[in-house]
Amino acid sequence: MKYSGIDLHSNNSVVTVTDEKDRVVAEKRLPNDLTKIVGLLLPWREEMAGVVVESTFNWYWLVDGLQAAGFKVHLANTTAIKKYEGFKHSGDETDARYLFHLLRLGILPTGTILPPEQRAVRDLARKRMQLVRSRTAHILAVENITARQQGARISSNQVKQLTVDAVDRMPLPEDVALAIKTNVAVIATLSAQIDRLEKRLQEKVGARTEYGLLTSVPGIGQVLATTILLETGPIDRFAAAGNFASTPAASTACTPATARNKGKGTPRTATST
Repeated sequence: MKYSGIDLHSNNSVVTVTDEKDRVVAEKRLPNDLTKIVGLLLPWREEMAGVVVESTFNWYWLVDGLQAAGFKVHLANTTAIKKYEGFKHSGDETDARYLFHLLRLGILPTGTILPPEQRAVRDLARKRMQLVRSRTAHILAVENITARQQGARISSNQVKQLTVDAVDRMPLPEDVALAIKTNVAVIATLSAQIDRLEKRLQEKVGARTEYGLLTSVPGIGQVLATTILLETGPIDRFAAAGNFASTPAASTACTPATARNKGKGTPRTATST
């Protein structure tokens, strides 16, 4: 029986193969080239118990490629792995060996590997959230400018409705008005792209039974239901309700802001920005 651990970096990976007694059979630092990595592991594919890959920011290509090549892949949950402090040496090779060591002992914390098509939709929802946060920063910038200049801030909804002509009518110095106009232009662009993403997400999840069940809960609107659904993934990956309740997807639905909206039937909970 063989085991493999891959310490994945931005442009290279340390690939280690060992036997059931933790003896290193092969070990090499390779560029992030799927052909080369698969080529190193291929001689032991039939006796490979599993390949462990770190859940770094760039794991998609490697995990998908290894699975397509016939390897059983485990995605290590790096935030849940406690580093053993008794190592005499540290480095990428040690990290790679530690991953498969945890796998061999049956104590490797793992993450779920969603199919590529499901990941793409989930990441689209995350892209929407990124744009919403960016838009919020520009909205707050306008609110702060007006507060400094006029002694009172305007609301976020008022900021979203601002136009160039509306800014020109405000009693502001020319340069201050220009600063607001730049924010307004970016807000308009981000709002258009957010709307575009939300329409796409609705096309992807709107017809799903689970989506209908989520939106039937008072206080859970379209966007929050989409977030919970996509971040949860297959519900059967959770052994019990308590396991699900500890995930970010579940805690999203239990924030104080959401609780205040319970029973109000808000159609777009968590889209205040």
